[in-house]
Amino acid sequence: MHPDLVQFRQLLRAACAAAGVPADDRARLVLSATLLAEAALSSGEHVGIETASADRRLAVTLRLPGPVEQARRNTLPLLPDAGDDAAPTWYLAAGQDRAPAPADDAAATREEMLALIARADGLAQQQRELKHELAETNSGVLAMYVELEERDEQLRKAHAFIFRELEDALRPPPPDAPGLELAVHYSPTDPDSPTGGDLYDWFVLPDGCLHVTLVDAVGHGVTSTRHALTVTHAVRTLALQGHPFRDLIARTAETLARIEPGLAATVLLARIDPATGRTTLANGSHPPPVQVTPAGAAELLHPPVVGRGVGFPDPGSPELTHRTLAPGDTLLLYTDGLIESRRDLDEGFDRLLDHASAHARHSIDTLPSALVARMHDVVLHTDDTVLLAVRLTERLDGCRAGES
Repeated sequence: MHPDLVQFRQLLRAACAAAGVPADDRARLVLSATLLAEAALSSGEHVGIETASADRRLAVTLRLPGPVEQARRNTLPLLPDAGDDAAPTWYLAAGQDRAPAPADDAAATREEMLALIARADGLAQQQRELKHELAETNSGVLAMYVELEERDEQLRKAHAFIFRELEDALRPPPPDAPGLELAVHYSPTDPDSPTGGDLYDWFVLPDGCLHVTLVDAVGHGVTSTRHALTVTHAVRTLALQGHPFRDLIARTAETLARIEPGLAATVLLARIDPATGRTTLANGSHPPPVQVTPAGAAELLHPPVVGRGVGFPDPGSPELTHRTLAPGDTLLLYTDGLIESRRDLDEGFDRLLDHASAHARHSIDTLPSALVARMHDVVLHTDDTVLLAVRLTERLDGCRAGES
């Protein structure tokens, strides 16, 4: 992310925190201002922010380097209240709660995502209740019912737009990992409401090794998204604190048992050393990954002993799986939505191995999407689907060997 864009969002959040602006209003402001300013900031142009508080309102004005067309402004989650095309102004109600937003941009974005989802779901529930009440009245309210249908469609489109923007923020782009190529495909169960419990996290550790976390939280909607976020954040924290790789699933389950007693999620962890190709896997109730060679040999990497995920009895990965990737080998990590579209798990595994073999030399950038398209040619059961691809391009010096 462009450094100026992070600073830009921090300034907006600081102004909202000082005025006590609620988290959902802050989220809509930050997202709207970011959509207007990101192109200019990414190209090195200056975007000014002016704020003023009066009459229990916070006024925020952007000074853009050029005008923004009205059609683009109309798509914003929070429409400007005043100003011209190059200097839109928003007025937000101030409050008494002046708790600061998280200093970390990713953490603040997660907080704002959850606030927006809660707001959107609340509005959707109100809309459904109103629609139900109107449906029970007599024919004299038919005109109102038609209007309600139109508003419902507008809400659905706005709901989908906000969710797509926030899903992009939730799902981290591939990190810079020398010696490795990475790509990802995500497809939601419902394109109009793309939130669910399938989330991932990947980052490079101080020793140069790549850590990957893939989570499939039980349930649907906002709750499963929050549970999956909680698990990925806990694993990242424990991993960066230096806890042994083999203990991460069990320690995560122990840490979250009292905080989220109803949370249940399958977890797959991978630790890949680009220096040696050594790959270590910890599996907690998750479908096994696939290793594919450039020649097309594809193998499911079943754990020696089946582990259990977070929220399951005896959580953890009793034994780790160890493999060594050769240059050109690809590791595929996925959630069960990839293999269950035809409601036959064994058939799904067989088809995945066949398609992975046929796509062994496929470009890494398009490999995940191409595989998902082949696997979902017939869909009898829909579910969220994540597919991560990691390919070793060359072995590098300087990275510590994978942990046993």
